[in-house]
Amino acid sequence: MVERKRPATRSDHQCFCLTEGWIERRRATGKRGTHHVNYEFALPDGRILYTRISHPVDRSDYGPSIWGHILKDQLEVTAEEFWGCVEDKLLPSRSQVPEPREAIPMGVLRVLIQEARIPEAEVRAMTKVEAIQRLADFYTHSQ
Repeated sequence: MVERKRPATRSDHQCFCLTEGWIERRRATGKRGTHHVNYEFALPDGRILYTRISHPVDRSDYGPSIWGHILKDQLEVTAEEFWGCVEDKLLPSRSQVPEPREAIPMGVLRVLIQEARIPEAEVRAMTKVEAIQRLADFYTHSQ
């Protein structure tokens, strides 16, 4: 993707937040802020990002220094990810929660770790299918 030549505007910033699903934060009184529109975004790893857009949310642009800070420290995306989201509605990869792995049954974990003496970290890195196969191999070869 070609890097944008024009500076990002406040409305681009808001478009990014709305497209990615950021939630507008309100003050303790439940009202909107008067100087900024504040957004938060929960990441799959449990962290919460915060960003603010100064009023009015219009087409005025940000200076390069402040924009670099917003991209890196508030939105935590590259310029390419930002413009991909704003212009093409492509969500940054961090917005996509990975498929949960199928859990290894506790009994299988216990036998592999305690009886087969496989390090716990190695067992936890296995898929359910791999763990069950290792359990079958353990029972087959331990007789």
